[in-house]
Amino acid sequence: VYQRDGHPNADLLAAKCRELHGAERAAITSTGMAALSVPLLALLKSEDHVILGSRLYGKTQVLFRDEGARLGIQVSIVDTCDLAATKAALKPQTKLLVAETIANPLLQVADIAALAEIAHAGGAKLLVDNTFASPVICRPLDLGADLVMESLTKTLNGHSDVILGLICGKEELWGRIGPVISAWGFSSSPFDCWLASRGICTAHMRIERGSHHALVAAEFLRTHPQVSEVFYPGLKDHPNHALATKQFSADLFGTMVSFTLRGGRPAADAFIRGAKDIPFCPSLGELSTTLSHPETTSHRGMTPEQRVALGITGGTIRLSVGTESAKFITEALARGLVAVV
Repeated sequence: VYQRDGHPNADLLAAKCRELHGAERAAITSTGMAALSVPLLALLKSEDHVILGSRLYGKTQVLFRDEGARLGIQVSIVDTCDLAATKAALKPQTKLLVAETIANPLLQVADIAALAEIAHAGGAKLLVDNTFASPVICRPLDLGADLVMESLTKTLNGHSDVILGLICGKEELWGRIGPVISAWGFSSSPFDCWLASRGICTAHMRIERGSHHALVAAEFLRTHPQVSEVFYPGLKDHPNHALATKQFSADLFGTMVSFTLRGGRPAADAFIRGAKDIPFCPSLGELSTTLSHPETTSHRGMTPEQRVALGITGGTIRLSVGTESAKFITEALARGLVAVV
């Protein structure tokens, strides 16, 4: 058979991911965006309605809002952390609600159980992007989600050397998923699947260590005079800390930390130049600690007004905390902050 119809490396990787997520079915796709495209093409038709979280990854919004519109699919964009607004956005033709476990870049936490209840009461399904959390920290299917996707490119693989996606969920939704992956060419590379199977073997160690050191980094940053705000669900003053404590596993809150520098864009530029031991990388979830600048990377397609509405400024920095020692990470941050005047 053709590779696009399936191959043993993808089957083995899917089996591992299915076990990690407690899913009935799982499939590996060529990219994270392919994993998001699968439910759009498999489950939706013209005149169906989708509710999208306003903090979703930009290309996710482009996929459903722009490409979906070409197929006659209607979209409403709401803050899915606002449960009343989410419920109010439901229509009789709503078929899918899409949210992220932890939003990029300011790390708001979605109440997955409540979103699942809202979706199901309206006859819709809940699709959760769990990339920032991984199943080590959160298993959305256990909380009522119907489908979960992850960019395996990032934390689960953890070595910055593959591009893959994962879609997993309930058996009842699976009838068209395999045919869509094959017909639309969303199939995965056998070698990338082999590499990701290797990466997943160390996922628990990497994510647990990274999460512990992310909390250390967040606590270090909040004491610095050049930093106005720190965003990390593990901090007790984070607005979603109580929800994260209830929803996440074993006091782990993720490997991502974001913060805002008082000096805006000039301060961010100075920090990036000064933090020479923290590479600039728009992606995330690898062994090394990396940083990115959302205004000029992940959210560059938005207008300034849209970014301000989400709380993203020129001074916003996003960290992906890796496996180095806490001492190395805080010292690297300190060197970057010294450069900010």
